[in-house]
Amino acid sequence: MQSILWLIDTVITLYIWCLIISAILSWLVAFNVVNTQNRIVYMIGDFLYRVTEPALAPIRRFLPNLGGIDISPIVLILLLLFIRSLLFEYARF
Repeated sequence: MQSILWLIDTVITLYIWCLIISAILSWLVAFNVVNTQNRIVYMIGDFLYRVTEPALAPIRRFLPNLGGIDISPIVLILLLLFIRSLLFEYARF
C-alpha cells in the first residue's frame, strides 16, 4: 500500500511542477522573454499545454473573468494538494 501511495504522491507532485512551469513559461512568452519560434521552447510549451489544459479548462469555465488574470492553475494546485493530503490521512487507518 505504501508503494501505491508513494507513486500517487510522486505523480501529483510532478503534475504540480508541470502546472508551475507552464504558468511561468506562459508569462515569459507573453512578455517576449522567450520566443516560441525557437523549436525547443515551442515543443516544451506545446507539451505542457497538452498535459495541463484538460484539467484547467473545466476550472476556467466556473471561475469568473478577472480581467486577464488566470487563477485556474492556483485552484488546481490547491485541489491537488488537498487530494494528496486526503490520501495520506485515510491511508493511516
